[in-house]
Amino acid sequence: MTTAQRRPARPPPGGRHPASKVPEVTALFWVTKVLTTAMGESTSDFLVHRIDPVIAVCLGALGLTVALALQFFRRTYSTWSYWLAVVMVAVFGTMAADVLHIRFGIPYPVTSAFFAIALTLIFIAWYASERTLSIHSICTRRREVFYWATVMATFALGTAVGDMTAYTMGLGYRTSAVMFAVLIAIPGICYRWLGLNGIAAFWSAYVLTRPLGASLADWASVPHWRGGLGLGWGPVSLALAVVITGMVSYLAASGKDTGQATTGQAHAHQPGAGYGYATPAYASQPYREQPYREQPYREQPYREQPYLAYQEQSYREQAYPEPAYQQRSHQGRRAAGRAGPVPEYLAAPAAYVPAAAPPPRRASPPGGSGRPARGGRHRAPRG
Repeated sequence: MTTAQRRPARPPPGGRHPASKVPEVTALFWVTKVLTTAMGESTSDFLVHRIDPVIAVCLGALGLTVALALQFFRRTYSTWSYWLAVVMVAVFGTMAADVLHIRFGIPYPVTSAFFAIALTLIFIAWYASERTLSIHSICTRRREVFYWATVMATFALGTAVGDMTAYTMGLGYRTSAVMFAVLIAIPGICYRWLGLNGIAAFWSAYVLTRPLGASLADWASVPHWRGGLGLGWGPVSLALAVVITGMVSYLAASGKDTGQATTGQAHAHQPGAGYGYATPAYASQPYREQPYREQPYREQPYREQPYLAYQEQSYREQAYPEPAYQQRSHQGRRAAGRAGPVPEYLAAPAAYVPAAAPPPRRASPPGGSGRPARGGRHRAPRG
């Protein structure tokens, strides 16, 4: 069973996934992010100007490989390994953008357009594969690869854009820093009051943190004749490293980057950490039983309802109308037959028809037998 199969793929609605390897987005997150971008700019310039640029780029690539290996090796979020990877991405991303311009002579507008297209293609591939660009769901190996590829592209794009505004457009470092500080506040305002999508607001501000931090670092490092404070790349890098170390130590001790704030104690071993997911915040909180408060019983007064008298309805028998029989005379029936149609009970045939009467017999003469003589004649009696 792989790590991606052990971890749930979707975060709970409106919150950070317990197994996410990305910290909670808070104000401390944005402050630390800007500091790491500034440190990446100053450290990259210091190494490139102190040693051979090829060796500096190789050292940056080696440090990035080690930091990402530590980050991918861990199954749960670790404050130190995460921010170490972010710092090394800042250093190497700055070197990658500077090498294209310094070594190959590619103008900053061209490199800015190139890294913008690369970032867009990464976003398209990420969304086509995972159907989400949310950083709250970085809990699988594939999503983690997409996340760090996006972070590296944003660092390279931010470096190119920052140098383009400072050098090509001639705004200088301080003016560029003020401009990017105003621009980075626009996604937050649109998200808070204008209903901008949270994912779009996050990645817009994330890209702008790179030119903001780089402009601030260059303004503090470069000499006065270039419009800076002239503090030097080495001292600025060292000061930023100390501040970042303090910030990361505070985040690791307080647990505010994971939503599990502790009171000065180190994080205890969380059950289930070896299975690819972290224990939710509510599981580490002690249970506090609330005191039982008995509520007094108040009996409601009885309100008698008015009695409605029952009224029995008296029964009234309806008079049965007896039909009147009228007997018609024989003349009346004959008259009715002449005047109109014969009623049905008079026109109907009789149920029994008597047989026809036999014909009357002829009377025999007196003294005879009563039979007629043969031949039709009567004979006179003998003597």
